[in-house]
Amino acid sequence: MRFRLNGREVEASVRPNVTLLDLLRREFKVLSVRRGCETGECGMCTVLLDGKPVRSCLVLAVQVDGRDVTTVEGISEGGLHPVQEAFIEEGAVQCGYCTPAMVLTAKALLEEEPSPSEERVREALRGVLCRCTGYVKIVRAVLRAAGRSG
Repeated sequence: MRFRLNGREVEASVRPNVTLLDLLRREFKVLSVRRGCETGECGMCTVLLDGKPVRSCLVLAVQVDGRDVTTVEGISEGGLHPVQEAFIEEGAVQCGYCTPAMVLTAKALLEEEPSPSEERVREALRGVLCRCTGYVKIVRAVLRAAGRSG
């Protein structure tokens, strides 16, 4: 199978039952895609598939044949993405475990809706669990990034 990983064409041979999470971590050594619950509940393994957030633990690797997969490494070429800058400026990172998934989810939201309300930001982020921050700084960071993109 072939697909684009962070804008680069890649190829892999996989068994039908291998998840995208396992393919990214084992074959391509993309460790920003975190292993969490492996049932789709925590959102730690979120990546963008054709620009939309998905839980990579729930996607079979064979399902991405011919598609675009973006991890946090793919949004920061040539410098930090505005969402990453806003996360730093707002102190929206503590342990950092959920940060890649939060950043990708926020990026997808802002591409779809450049000026979301606070309620909309909270709704978009609800699928990614954070045990450290309480979400206040994360929401502020997304709203700050929205101010830059709008």
